[in-house]
Amino acid sequence: MNYIGLKAYAKINLGLDVLGTLDNGYHEVRMIMQSVDLYDKVGLRKNTDGRINVSTNLPFLPVNKDNLVYKAAALLKEEFGIKDGVDISLYKFIPVAAGLAGGSSDAAAVLRGMNRLFRLRLSVEELMERGVKIGADVPYCVMRGTALAEGIGERLTRLKRCPACKLVIGKPAVSVSTKYVYDRLILDENTKHPDIDGIIDGINNGSIYEIADRLGNVLESVTENAYPVIGELKAEMKKMGALNAIMSGSGPTVFGIFDDAEKAEACNGVLKKSGLTKTSYVVGLANGGTE
Repeated sequence: MNYIGLKAYAKINLGLDVLGTLDNGYHEVRMIMQSVDLYDKVGLRKNTDGRINVSTNLPFLPVNKDNLVYKAAALLKEEFGIKDGVDISLYKFIPVAAGLAGGSSDAAAVLRGMNRLFRLRLSVEELMERGVKIGADVPYCVMRGTALAEGIGERLTRLKRCPACKLVIGKPAVSVSTKYVYDRLILDENTKHPDIDGIIDGINNGSIYEIADRLGNVLESVTENAYPVIGELKAEMKKMGALNAIMSGSGPTVFGIFDDAEKAEACNGVLKKSGLTKTSYVVGLANGGTE
């Protein structure tokens, strides 16, 4: 095998809670992660010059060691003494700096691809252990599906499949720094924490309505205040029939949950004309996904 092509799935947070700050400066989180059927295309091809070469369809993305896909390839290449190089092609569909873990998912795809291309025989769990060295979301992006993430996001518990639904995902024409959001997050007695256990109950009960009722993201208190368009986008999705709508990750992307595909398509059509979003999509869930 000299070439492999993979899909790098985006993720959303059905619930995102921050419990506090750890001694190492990282934040302790408790999140419900869910893969969605929006993905980047990642291709890996062996080369004989020993180098890692990255190409992408977005000219503003780095193609050197500052790109997480390069870091993922370099990590395994160094650990296993791989002499051959690899050419990585990255075709981005997931919006950048959007709270959808696009970069982390791309890195996870490269870990999976390197494992198969060079026959390293690492298990999913072993790839996840290496992934945390690249970023906190990478282990989840290796595993995919529906999961509870704890710690800094690296402690993962696989959950039952989330019941089928349609999502409208909309990214406003702003970019948000995760560091900016966490640096300004205030946790005190007035903080409204999402009902993470309630979301898990909804998943276990197979009820998209219970899940939608309990959606929550503690980071909205920072990002929505800085970018009011997020609140406007949530309100428009609900107006168009979403069961609920919240921000994913540190933002600025917002998603709405729909129990009716026609309503989701109608909402997406309105958003594309509204000026509230730069990009928007109607997607389903990707429960584990395939390459």
